[in-house]
Amino acid sequence: MNEETEYQPETEAIYTENEIRTLDWKEHIRRRPGMYIGKLGDGTGSDDGIYVLLKEVLDNAVDEYMMGFGRQIIVNVDEHSVSVRDFGRGVPLGKLIDVASKMNTGGKYDSKAFKKSVGLNGVGIKAVNALSTEFEIRSVRDGMAKTARFSCGELIEESEILPTEEANGTYVRFVPDAGIFRDYAYRSEFIEPLLKNYTFLNTGLKMVYNGKPFVSRNGLLDLLTQNMTQEPLYPIIHLKGDDIEVAITHANQYGEEYYSFVNGQHTTQGGTHLTAFKEAVSRTLKDFFGRNFEYSDIRNGMVAAVAIKVEEPVFESQTKTRLGSRDIGPDGPTVAKFVSDFLKKELDNYLHRELPVAEVILKKIQQSERDRKAMAGVTKLAREKAKKVSLHNRKLIDCNVHLSDARGSEEKKLASSIFLTEGDSAGGSITKIRDVDTQAVFMLRGKPLNTYGVTQKVLYENEEFNLLQAALNLEDGIDGLRYNNVIIATDADVDGMHIRLLLITFFLQFFPDLIKKGHVYVLQTPLFRVRNSITTKRSKGKKKDGADEDTIYCYSDEERVAAIEKMGSKAEITRFKGLGEISPEEFRGFIGPDMRLDRVTLRKEDGVDSLLEFYMGKNTPERQNFIIDNLVIEDDTQIS
Repeated sequence: MNEETEYQPETEAIYTENEIRTLDWKEHIRRRPGMYIGKLGDGTGSDDGIYVLLKEVLDNAVDEYMMGFGRQIIVNVDEHSVSVRDFGRGVPLGKLIDVASKMNTGGKYDSKAFKKSVGLNGVGIKAVNALSTEFEIRSVRDGMAKTARFSCGELIEESEILPTEEANGTYVRFVPDAGIFRDYAYRSEFIEPLLKNYTFLNTGLKMVYNGKPFVSRNGLLDLLTQNMTQEPLYPIIHLKGDDIEVAITHANQYGEEYYSFVNGQHTTQGGTHLTAFKEAVSRTLKDFFGRNFEYSDIRNGMVAAVAIKVEEPVFESQTKTRLGSRDIGPDGPTVAKFVSDFLKKELDNYLHRELPVAEVILKKIQQSERDRKAMAGVTKLAREKAKKVSLHNRKLIDCNVHLSDARGSEEKKLASSIFLTEGDSAGGSITKIRDVDTQAVFMLRGKPLNTYGVTQKVLYENEEFNLLQAALNLEDGIDGLRYNNVIIATDADVDGMHIRLLLITFFLQFFPDLIKKGHVYVLQTPLFRVRNSITTKRSKGKKKDGADEDTIYCYSDEERVAAIEKMGSKAEITRFKGLGEISPEEFRGFIGPDMRLDRVTLRKEDGVDSLLEFYMGKNTPERQNFIIDNLVIEDDTQIS
């Protein structure tokens, strides 16, 4: 057969001038929102799109403060709307509409005006406008003001330039489009850390959130103080220079913990600046002590923050979570040399001045070295064992985004999840109906070991955790984490709750940063199924997830009671005591786009050490009394 005629399409695809379209700016953003704000989400994750919209507006306000205009920013947020008022110079009134609705329009292209700003491409606030059903922007400059209102990027109303007694600045209010961000709601637990980071990076800036003020006087030192969940082994080292600030300490915890920023942007994925910092701080400490320490021993237990300013920064995505810039500026040194030169001078000088601190650091490094050498044999055997065990057949059912990197986009990698299930029955149900592109399954055998108070050696000696660590690729820290979301999926009974706590204890003990960075979740699964006993016997009306129009899944007793009242005397109630009892088709809806997840959080005020000691430590009369006092006996007659 002639090569030119070998392939014959089943249908003829029409391809004429009529199929060539040029989308206007707002239509392109609304059709491809991920290109501009990353994932969409509903507000249950700190990196969901609604928080990116808030950040885009805040970045502009903070840039004004960085330029020396306005010391306060007022932020008001309810579940569905946001308003931000800064007291900077205000947008030039004649360009107010252009700034909000014309792509590649802004005042940051001239590096003299916004030399080290975050948003340089003139896209951010336009994306907010296009993705909001209500968008209002008002600018006040020197006694004159102008307001413009939009809906989904379309100009609805604009005012004339009128006199006012208001202070200079810009006011923006927006309501994200509920058709794009489904069932969304803003959460203070994600907004407050965001605002605090702005104050840490801009000492003296006052952020007022729903009437609550946030301000920092000590920059990154305050950041570490407020975020560390373990006590520092020595006073936090705080160093500042032109366009760079660092804070460094160690704690009695495993792994490394970093917070990195560029021009006020929290680079949660790190980048060239963080890589340079880790290399430079290790080399500086190694040279200071004159010992041939391994870098991993030097950084074990290190908690640090680094913030730099870069002229016209280049990020690896529109959401600006990873810095790609190699140079500080057109005429400046590389990022690596800039960070290295600063630490080599300032950190070395500090250690010579503060010899007691240097002594504590030395002891911590030496202890890490001894622990590593003591584990060398165990670690080697554990690695060999993990390689010999066929993870893909016995424990881990992987997803395509990792089985073939070529098939996984960056967006899919951010959406990648691994379900930690108990036993084959639950794991089998999830495996049959999961999204094979982004969802993996790891099946546990029985109850895991209680790791509270044990050494890292046990992590390698215990087969279950050794294989789990290998599956997650956590041996060298969370930088190599293979799945963005680690989801604990256990039964909704006492045993399931116990396994859940044992897994959380494991992560808290050995990989606390995994929880701090928001990677660990608990899957909510229904406790009850309430359905109409008459209509569900019929085959018609069936949905893809195995439910029908008269089936309600309930996640609490309150939901069960409400469902029974709705069904009346025809209610048929099923109590799910294990995930294995839920059919694969039913499970489809529980792990799909609308699955219910509770994020596991870790904050300083949680007092995690005392909590773990009480609940997971040695059995004590106090804990026994607590269990007795809080024992609840389930009344089976209520659920029969």
